[in-house]
Amino acid sequence: MDLPSSAIFPNDFAALLFDMDGTLLNSMAVVERVWGAWAIRNGIDPARLMKTVHGVRAADVIRKLGLPVDPEREARDLAAVEIADVEGVVEIPGAIAFLGSLPPERWAIVTSAPLELATRRLAAAGIPVPRHMVTGEDVTIGKPDPQGYRLAAERLGVRAEDCLVFEDAPAGILAGRAAGAEIVVITGAHAAAGETPHVSFAHYAHIEVRLGGSGWLSLHRRPVEPRIGEAKRV
Repeated sequence: MDLPSSAIFPNDFAALLFDMDGTLLNSMAVVERVWGAWAIRNGIDPARLMKTVHGVRAADVIRKLGLPVDPEREARDLAAVEIADVEGVVEIPGAIAFLGSLPPERWAIVTSAPLELATRRLAAAGIPVPRHMVTGEDVTIGKPDPQGYRLAAERLGVRAEDCLVFEDAPAGILAGRAAGAEIVVITGAHAAAGETPHVSFAHYAHIEVRLGGSGWLSLHRRPVEPRIGEAKRV
């Protein structure tokens, strides 16, 4: 007999939109290696830089630093190094199974990474490339601007306001909110998760999606099975 589970939101959703790094897969190790080395070469404190890179296009990060370099060229060079280094890139626990449970035409990835880097990391983590993916090259303004999420919704044939966005980084959360979407924050890739007013989960093992009679999707908490020898609540 199926155990009951509870809906997390009172409303259903036309589609689900996912950030990639930190949300579907954990690439923190390679990001810290590559960006840390770049920071040292350019006389920047790596720890300070790490607070600004997550969820934002590389060229936008570099541009804000005001260095005497070409941001676009530096971003391309960094991407080439990251494409060659995928050691330690893994799925966020439960992400592959969670995505596999979704109708393929009802979800998309919205990432600040360029297409080649995105597909490389997805392959390294064992996550299939979706039918629809918006990358950093597809938008004129990156996160926290909502352009990427609005474009993904448009490609799926739905309104961004009817979507549920999964994010991990402040810039992406702001982008999802600005698009009018509901937000779920995935915290498992971060050693110290910041406070958020949004629904949050460490990973995907305890959530599931159900297809409603309307054809829309609802998010539910999975019931937790009691441990052996532990009494069920009645």
